[in-house]
Amino acid sequence: MMERPRSLPTWGVGPGRPGPTWRAVVGFAVVVTLLALLLEGWWILSVPAGLRASARVVELPAHKGVIEVAEILDEAGVIRSRVGFVLLALARGSFRSLKAGEYQIPAGSNTVRVLEQIAGGQVLQHMLVFPEGSTLGELARLLQAERLVSAEDILRVGKDPVFLKNLDVQADSVEGYLFPDTYQFVKGMTSEEILARMVARMREKISPELLTEARARDVSLHQVLTLASIIEKEAVESSDMPLQADPTVQYAVGKDRKRLTREDLQVDSPYNTYRRQGLPPGPIASPGRAAIAAAVRPARVNYLYFVSLDERFHTFSSNLADHNAAVAKYRLARATR
Repeated sequence: MMERPRSLPTWGVGPGRPGPTWRAVVGFAVVVTLLALLLEGWWILSVPAGLRASARVVELPAHKGVIEVAEILDEAGVIRSRVGFVLLALARGSFRSLKAGEYQIPAGSNTVRVLEQIAGGQVLQHMLVFPEGSTLGELARLLQAERLVSAEDILRVGKDPVFLKNLDVQADSVEGYLFPDTYQFVKGMTSEEILARMVARMREKISPELLTEARARDVSLHQVLTLASIIEKEAVESSDMPLQADPTVQYAVGKDRKRLTREDLQVDSPYNTYRRQGLPPGPIASPGRAAIAAAVRPARVNYLYFVSLDERFHTFSSNLADHNAAVAKYRLARATR
């Protein structure tokens, strides 16, 4: 008796329960899915090539969803899988809390660490040192060098009447109202936020005792900061005669003090203390606490003249003859150098 030929297996599903071939397909799909998940898990836990040797800086713009963030991170080389990042963010419930900003991703970070850093808003802090005696223009250049804001915008905001009124700065500029200190700024801060923080620091550092003493002398905060800025730049102490302080002329003509000429000393400017008596209209730089204290509490001396010996020290004289002798000594020493 001849054996009946068996039919070949098919991928179709007939009546009744699925045959063994359907179970094989489902099983195969499950295996593939598990392998894909394992691969994604490996990518999530492993360090991408871009972070094996050094850190990388990534900027995430505002109003970006988790998929767009994953694309930016992948293009920057700080994650190994976009899908893995999205799945991890969904699994952890942090996909809605990703924060915009500039991030410095440390070397050796995996996707888990990257997600934690961004969800936690651990943005890159730019440390900026604003030294005593610095000007608004110098601050503008420092901030632009750090790529935080443009120098032009800082200068514009620093002289904006509405901004100054909001800060209760009764002057034409924030010049002199910015406390010299070390600051930490983050990318995305506006010029208004940066300058407001520095003005607030100045108000914090001036003690109530100093302000009380200044008011007792009928001296305003603006006058204190103006005189203190001159002291900071050249340690000059007088207000009842022409101050004849080179830094005020330097500020007026926008030149380095070492390049001042006799013509510069004759420039017609309210900041030229060689031609105008008393204090200039406002500060010429940012004074530190010591200079502010010196402006409020002047030493009891009878000096009328001074000449710079070097970048730090001066010779003070109480009469013109001694002053001329000190000037001659300074010029001789300078010629010898």
